Amino acid sequence: MRRVTRAQLEADVLRKLEKRQVKVNCKHAEDSLDIEQEWKTARKTRPLQTVLAALKGMMGARERCMYCLDSHGTDIEHFWPKTPYPEKMFVWPNLLLCCTECGRLKGDRFPLAEDQPLLVDPTAENPWLHLDFDPITGNVVARFDAQANDWSPKGLKTVEVLQLDRREALAAGYRKTFLRLSALVERSLATVAPTAADLMASLREVDDHGLLDWCFLGSGQTVRPFSKLRKNHPQVWAQCVASLETSVGL
Repeated sequence: MRRVTRAQLEADVLRKLEKRQVKVNCKHAEDSLDIEQEWKTARKTRPLQTVLAALKGMMGARERCMYCLDSHGTDIEHFWPKTPYPEKMFVWPNLLLCCTECGRLKGDRFPLAEDQPLLVDPTAENPWLHLDFDPITGNVVARFDAQANDWSPKGLKTVEVLQLDRREALAAGYRKTFLRLSALVERSLATVAPTAADLMASLREVDDHGLLDWCFLGSGQTVRPFSKLRKNHPQVWAQCVASLETSVGL
């Protein structure tokens, strides 16, 4: 998983979404709202087709699922599910792109703590603040918060709901990406004078699963060969970190 920068929709599309949301809110207040029919009808319209295209564009050429980053994103996902929360049905920041598997697993499940989501929204936060990666198994797991001396509640629930630690094909994809990233770092370490710009360009090219943030900003910085790069080439390391911090808004 990785932080996703939300695109800006055209003003006309936003107005049409807002208009639909007002209509939904009125029907909901009158107890006459058929949520599934309302969404099915809206999905055929040009504004929602534009929304889907924008979400796919946010995920690059491969149009990966925003939750797992392993499968193709197939449809619009409501972060706050539309059935319990119809008031967010056409709210742009609530719309994500997900694959069939993640959509099936999440469904209408949406755990809260004091009215705040316990699931990671990759368009609103850096997922690796709550998640961790096991380079041996390839599983995505909850991050341990040393300050709180406990596992991240948001990480625990996100892993539980999306079964990020129980999907073999997903783990295999994450592990393959980690091995590719590691090989590039090893190759860079073998050069006389590695440069951060060249290294980051190569790493980003193969980072299909958003692991760079984990490798340089998270627990991965203590794992070889990233720990070796940090020790042997501190300036290169610092430049790589700065590049990633800028991209995730830290």
